[in-house]
Amino acid sequence: MTDNWLKVALPNKGSLAEGATTMLAAAGYRQRSDSRELVLPDPANGVEFYYLRPRDIAVYVGEGTLDLGVTGQDMLIDSGAPAKQVMELGFGQSTFRFAGPAGSQSPAELTGSRIATSYPGLLRTYLAEQGVEARVITLDGAVESAIRLGVADFIADVVDTGTTLRQAGLEIFGDVITDSQAILVAQPNSPNSLIMRQLRARLSGVIVARDYVLIDYDITDADLPAASQLTPGLESPTVSPLAKAGWSAVRALVPRHQSQQLMDDLWAVGARAILVTEVAACRL
Repeated sequence: MTDNWLKVALPNKGSLAEGATTMLAAAGYRQRSDSRELVLPDPANGVEFYYLRPRDIAVYVGEGTLDLGVTGQDMLIDSGAPAKQVMELGFGQSTFRFAGPAGSQSPAELTGSRIATSYPGLLRTYLAEQGVEARVITLDGAVESAIRLGVADFIADVVDTGTTLRQAGLEIFGDVITDSQAILVAQPNSPNSLIMRQLRARLSGVIVARDYVLIDYDITDADLPAASQLTPGLESPTVSPLAKAGWSAVRALVPRHQSQQLMDDLWAVGARAILVTEVAACRL
């Protein structure tokens, strides 16, 4: 490794790790094939990846030990580290909520209570902002059993589907404390190096590609104006004449969530041979 390589921290396990690995691989970066690897150099791109506990990543980056890292917004807030968020990555979405025994719970009940959580920093910040005085019980890992075991009156935890809480006989209540997703974090005064700009541009390309697809179709020249209005692309659609006189082939980038409706609408205005293709990455 050389001193000017970019040092990037990645989660070593869990859904954040899976999302980060998939995204970076799509962006053209080498990723580990053995989960026991803790350090992985990528000489072709001048990057070295460090696989760490997701909760520790913001601390390492904030202290300047590593240049960039992928972690959760909730973990960044909870850490209190000076690392700064530079990009939302669009995966690992969750919410941080209060939960308690079924049939009770209003936010007013939190005052004077014991609240168990694995995110004490995040919870204390929220309680202070709301003017709620409560005792925060810090637990490492699953907190669903804290109420049953008598160490807490309520819990505050990351919620995805809520299935685990319901299985424990708990109900979510109150407003969302915070929403979270995977983010890219950097040192508070990180230099904007070429390698760093390149990594961010590649990740942005992968994010955009997830929201768009390519649509191709054949259309008569007479119907081309109507079809082009449906698929204007980002600047304009690509139009190429076909060997068949009076016909053109059209290609355009369109929002993924609109692709099925666009196929219906294009067919209605005369388009044929309509194809929708996935986009792995792009640069806009």
